[in-house]
Amino acid sequence: MPNLRLADLTAEIEANVRRALLEDVGSGDITAQLIPAERLAKATIITRDDCVIAGSAWVDAVFRQFDPRVAVHWQVKDGDRAKANQPLFHLEGPARALLTGERSALNFLQLLSGVATRAQALADMVQGTQVKLLDTRKTLPGLRLAQKYAVTCGGCHNHRIGLFDAFLIKENHIAASGGIAQAIAAAHRIAPGKPVEVEVESLEELKEALAAGADIIMLDELSLDEMREAVRLNAGKAKLEASGGVTESTLRVIAETGVDYISIGAMTKDVKAVDLSMRLSL
Repeated sequence: MPNLRLADLTAEIEANVRRALLEDVGSGDITAQLIPAERLAKATIITRDDCVIAGSAWVDAVFRQFDPRVAVHWQVKDGDRAKANQPLFHLEGPARALLTGERSALNFLQLLSGVATRAQALADMVQGTQVKLLDTRKTLPGLRLAQKYAVTCGGCHNHRIGLFDAFLIKENHIAASGGIAQAIAAAHRIAPGKPVEVEVESLEELKEALAAGADIIMLDELSLDEMREAVRLNAGKAKLEASGGVTESTLRVIAETGVDYISIGAMTKDVKAVDLSMRLSL
């Protein structure tokens, strides 16, 4: 599956930001009304953590939607590695707008940079191998495309976006369809051209999936020896994806078995937001 491109996310970004501003600002920021409407200010946003940047377009959209008089001056770009206490961007404009938009803007940037930072740390662990690390559908509701974009900023790759763009035939699908071969054949009939991936739990099931013409085969919690044998049996016929039980301590050795992909739910699910701070000056 191809990686998401920022150019394809314009409408999604605008929708994400509209919801965020409605949620946070609602009928108006009553605290900001303490400040004279004509007062101008500047602000600098820094990171308190080492991180990989993702989410600048969401920040831009927050201030563009809320008050287009605010100017955003970036010192970094998505995909850059930033050091603790490094300035990320500067703001200029009405003081009220800077303070009202701060939380929504930083919420996007801290979450997406957290995802990118996590993805980059994982990508670094398999550097020098041929494996591609994939995200999953374990994302925050409403922010899937944003998080999947952040994954690419961290040097990892996108699995399917949702239930609509590729088949992923798992144990229950197989049981309900009558078997691996029947499920794969039905998938090819239902949506010709869509990628068909099937989960297998043994080498025997792998052989069935290969014989039935699966495009991608997910090796669910197979041992390292079984993965190596799966690579040998596959001989390049399908793409092989390792999944389940992947930890930082096992990631490198799994990559070295020769599988094509490793999917990691923790890339988007178990994420620590980056600590950001805004300093205002009048």
